[in-house]
This record gives sequence, C-alpha cells and structure tokens, in this order.
Amino acid sequence: MNPREPVVTGLGCLAAGGAGLETVWAGMLAGRVACGPPVRFAAAPNRRSPVFEIGAGSWTPSRLAPGPDSDRTLCLEFLLIALEEALGRAGLRPDDLRGRRIGVCLGTTVGCTLNDEAFYRAYKKGERPGLPAIRRFLDSNPAVFLAGALDLRGPVSTIANACASGTDAIGQAAAWIAEGLCEAAIAGGVDELSRIPYLGFSSLLNTSASPCRPFDAGRDGLNLGEGAGILILESRAEAGRRGASPLAVVGGYGCSADAYHVTAPHPDGAGLERALRQALAGRDPAAISFVNAHGTATVPNDAVEGQVLARVFGPGVTVVGTKGYTGHALGAAGGLEAVFTVQGLGEGVLPATAGFQDADPACLVVPTRQATEARHTFAVSTSLAFGGGNAAVLFEVPR
Repeated sequence: MNPREPVVTGLGCLAAGGAGLETVWAGMLAGRVACGPPVRFAAAPNRRSPVFEIGAGSWTPSRLAPGPDSDRTLCLEFLLIALEEALGRAGLRPDDLRGRRIGVCLGTTVGCTLNDEAFYRAYKKGERPGLPAIRRFLDSNPAVFLAGALDLRGPVSTIANACASGTDAIGQAAAWIAEGLCEAAIAGGVDELSRIPYLGFSSLLNTSASPCRPFDAGRDGLNLGEGAGILILESRAEAGRRGASPLAVVGGYGCSADAYHVTAPHPDGAGLERALRQALAGRDPAAISFVNAHGTATVPNDAVEGQVLARVFGPGVTVVGTKGYTGHALGAAGGLEAVFTVQGLGEGVLPATAGFQDADPACLVVPTRQATEARHTFAVSTSLAFGGGNAAVLFEVPR
C-alpha cells in the first residue's frame, strides 16, 4: 500500500438538520426538512425564498479555540463545532496536532464578509462605530484562523471558488498529503447565511419560494443554506502509526473550467465530464456505487449535470441530491456533501432525495426516491460553480 495515500479518519458537520453527523444523517434518512423563512436577518425581495438556517438553539459554542465567542463570526463558530466532532471521530485531541506539520484547506464563499451592514451604515452616516466588527472581519479567514488557533505548521489555504470551494479544498488537501507536504490535513467547507447574498440570489431569479426539489420535473430554483462539513485527512502511514482505522480513501479528484458563462453551466457539460473522468482515475464508471450530485434544483444546472452523469456512468446510475436537506450552503456545500458521501458508503445506505417526486426526461437520471442501498466500493461527489468551475472527488471503502 502507498504510505502517502490520503485517507479519511474523521468526519464532522453542522447543518440546518442539527449539530453533528449522527443527528443530521438520522434526519435525512427520516426525510426531515428544516426549511423556513430567514430568522437572523430581514429580507423582503419580490421573490421570497425560504432558507436552511441553523437554529440558534441547535448548537453550543465550541471550546476548541481560545478567546471570547463575541470575537468570532458565526462562520468560524460553525467551523469549530464541525471540527470538534471530526477530531473526536478520528480519535484526536487538539494537543495531538499542535506544532505539527498539519495542513488546513477550507472552502468558503461569502463567509462573514457581508454580515457587517450595521457598521457600514453607521460609518456612511458620519458616525464613529466601534471597531469590533472590523476586527472580526480581519480575523475571519477560516484556514488562517484555524492554523493560528491550533498552532499548525503545515500548508494553509482558503479556497473561494464559488460553489465548488469545499470540494476543491478536499482535493487540494489530499494532494498535499500525496505529495508529502504534510502528514495530515483538516479539509472541507464552511459558510454562513447573510442578507446580501440572499438578495443577490433572489435578484438572479434562481431561488424557489418552496423547499427545493433537486432533479424534479417541477423544480424552480434553489434555497440557500449554511453550515460546515469537515474531514480529517491523513496519510495511510500516519493513520497506521497511531492505529486509526480509515473510514475511506480519497481515491481521486478532478477539476476543470467551462470558460463559458458567469452563472450558467456549459450546455454540453464538457467541463464537468472532464472533472469526473479525472476523479475516476481509470476506474470502471459502471462499478460506481452512487453519485452525490450537486443538484441545486435550478432548471439548467440539474439538466446539464444529469445528462453528464448519464453519459459517464449510464442512465441507471444511483444519484442522490442532498441539498433538499441542507439547502445550497455555497462554500460549505462540497464539504457537507463529501461528509455525506463517506457516510453513505460506510453505512451502505442513502437517503431519499428530499423534494423529488416526478422525473424530468431532460435530466436523464432519476435520483433516490426512498432509502437506497449503496452496494459498491466507491462513490463520487460533484460540484458545479458560478464562473464555470467543476470539481469532483472520489471516495472508496473496502467491502
């Protein structure tokens, strides 16, 4: 076995369905959808859309990093909560990481950068608002924050590649390990909801006034969400040294750009197909267990993605769309969906695709209608980003 092969030893997540993978996964298998009007901010655009917001009472602040909670954004708090779970599942304590060659690669998009409207409104009025909001903003780079808080000495990168950010972060972290740049890495994605992106997506007319319906014939748009999905990656040698049992292997990663349109996918999906074939790394596509699809429930995205999945894997491929449980969590989406992909492979079962009822012939694939067995050894999670970015990561488990 390759001692530098990147393996997954820990998983953690926080989403609208609750804090912790066990809670979120159980809710998904039970078909629970936590979607409603935004609570933390007021917004009344012409096209109102519910969101997948993490309720204030569903989590408690993390004690993983020093400093008062008021100095941290929600984005960083979500990150710490998910990381705490991932470390626990990996059998690691923060002190096990300090001063070591541990990498941090995290995806985010807006992060907390648009949540300080009160400060800017006061400043524009000629007032002199206090600086805590600016300090929080300056200290909010999630990867840099985490490396500093835990004294990690490996490579550090925050990836902001729109909706593919979390998936790209996992692929990058796995490459670091494979190349020997670090012995382990914290990877995934994190984002928080805010008013300006909510209004921005509404102005694009691609949000739904009801809970989203990935791949459904009647789908009419996405719902925004928030949260964090974190994976602990280690080299096989490092996991073996401390007696950790890998949950999965990061078996492949691919990325490519459409160079076509600022928001729309290329109609023929060639960029996504390139990313998928890179991630497959020579494996037989017919042997795949399932695809955790990007599945935003927007009309063009699902049609293009479904056509590519049918072309690469065959129209009978098992597809699950998990955004019906989390909403589109932007930079966190790829992290959350990677966590669910590893969980589905390990448990051997997938949830129904929330919101799906009627197949759309334009999509060429039909997602899960009920809890579905995941039979084979590898699965792929896909991301399609604004700007034409495409990313896919492959996970494999023994059977």
